[in-house]
Amino acid sequence: MTEPYRPIQPDEPFCFDCHAQVPCFNACCHDLNQFLMPYDILRLKQNLQMSSQAFLSKHTYEHIGPESGLPVVTLRQRADRDRACPFVTADGCRVYIDRPASCRTYPLARLVRRDRGTGIITEDYVLIQEPHCQGFKQACARTANDWVKHQKLNSYNRMNDYMLEIISLKNQLKPGPLTPEKQQLFYTALYDLDTFREQVFKLHLLDGHRLPANLREPAMESDDGLLKLGFWWVKKSLFGK
Repeated sequence: MTEPYRPIQPDEPFCFDCHAQVPCFNACCHDLNQFLMPYDILRLKQNLQMSSQAFLSKHTYEHIGPESGLPVVTLRQRADRDRACPFVTADGCRVYIDRPASCRTYPLARLVRRDRGTGIITEDYVLIQEPHCQGFKQACARTANDWVKHQKLNSYNRMNDYMLEIISLKNQLKPGPLTPEKQQLFYTALYDLDTFREQVFKLHLLDGHRLPANLREPAMESDDGLLKLGFWWVKKSLFGK
């Protein structure tokens, strides 16, 4: 059997497409164990016109990652035999325009390395060619670079890299689980953005910490700006960075 995972160069062509005429359409939206990054949650709650607190309560589970010791959020599947994604329909994904990064990236996986000295991020891609996926039989030649553009992954990758920086700092400076208080701070600042907004601007959570000028106003105006502030706040309060 061919190994389903293989490194792929940025300009190396591969054939893949996914649409309603592919025989396995929607099959990959069942029996999932899907992690959600903070930016995934931001986009999904906006799409569904829900508060972050309501979205997290209805559609996710939280646990502590065994390796990172940080709060991890996973998508709550339907309580049926197939454990389907709550957003899949017979016609496809009903939140397609704001689907999570892992859905967008497939059939690729993005591998990231961050130099501790320079902070420079290097990325590589792996092609996941699973035998049950009929999308590889489609005559649509792409490259990894093409796929990133086609799936509009740049904003997701940029936000997810902030999260990877947090995980790297955690592994370096604070091995093991956080205290319950710091777990809650992390969860609120990065996942529960609407609650974070209330705490920042009503309860003055950030008193004593001077906000960078490039984060202060954007955080008032948009969820994207607020999430960037959340990453800054977590680094500042948990790691002194």
